[in-house]
Amino acid sequence: MMDLIKTIEEQQKDDSALNFSVGDTVKVHFEIIEGKTKRIQIYEGLVICIKGSGVRKTFTVRKISYNVGVERVFPVYSPRVVKVEVTRVGKVRRSKLYYIRDKVGKNAKVKELVGQKSVEYLKWSRDLAKAADATEAAINAEEKAEIAAAKSAAAKK
Repeated sequence: MMDLIKTIEEQQKDDSALNFSVGDTVKVHFEIIEGKTKRIQIYEGLVICIKGSGVRKTFTVRKISYNVGVERVFPVYSPRVVKVEVTRVGKVRRSKLYYIRDKVGKNAKVKELVGQKSVEYLKWSRDLAKAADATEAAINAEEKAEIAAAKSAAAKK
């Protein structure tokens, strides 16, 4: 029984999903299904932790929205997470950045990694994100086709 679960989990894994690390500022393109419509919502913030292992691996993104800290946990290998785009590479020396919750204003910032390492890291991250762009475009095209079909059906009535 356990071997069956492990084989299913290995099939679900995607090596290109984790193209970021703790301390990076990312844009998470998340697919939201509301009734029959699908749309992609972008959630931008700081990755404060990566937890779990295997298919159950999750990451927490923190952002400040209207002067209130908001955190959201995303599964790494979820089909709803279309892509994760790295905007800034953070320079941190910890695996969990929970101390950021207590900081306010400029103190809540993470130093940015600069130099050749960050250039290579961003290039690698963007190469992985290009594959996800095709998936996102397909979702958007599918949504537009459904809207067009609904309009034409409404026009026939």
